[in-house]
Amino acid sequence: MYFVKVYVTYKESVLDPQGEAVKGAVHRMGYEEIDEIRIGKYFEIKVAKSDHPVEEMIENICDKLLANINMETYRYEITAMEEV
Repeated sequence: MYFVKVYVTYKESVLDPQGEAVKGAVHRMGYEEIDEIRIGKYFEIKVAKSDHPVEEMIENICDKLLANINMETYRYEITAMEEV
């Protein structure tokens, strides 16, 4: 079994209005040194043993469902879990 963490964020070239709103709130709290905040999505996926390569499955899921590849980028971490 595998445990996968997927992080999805806007590409650098895409405006992030939610991130800008949060940055504005942080500045109003007095933390003017905060230069940028970007909002993203986080997913946790547990994958059972399969004949398909885990990386291939995760790439396919991200490309077709979790991320809008025109506007977003993603990265993931795969960890093997001990079976109990």
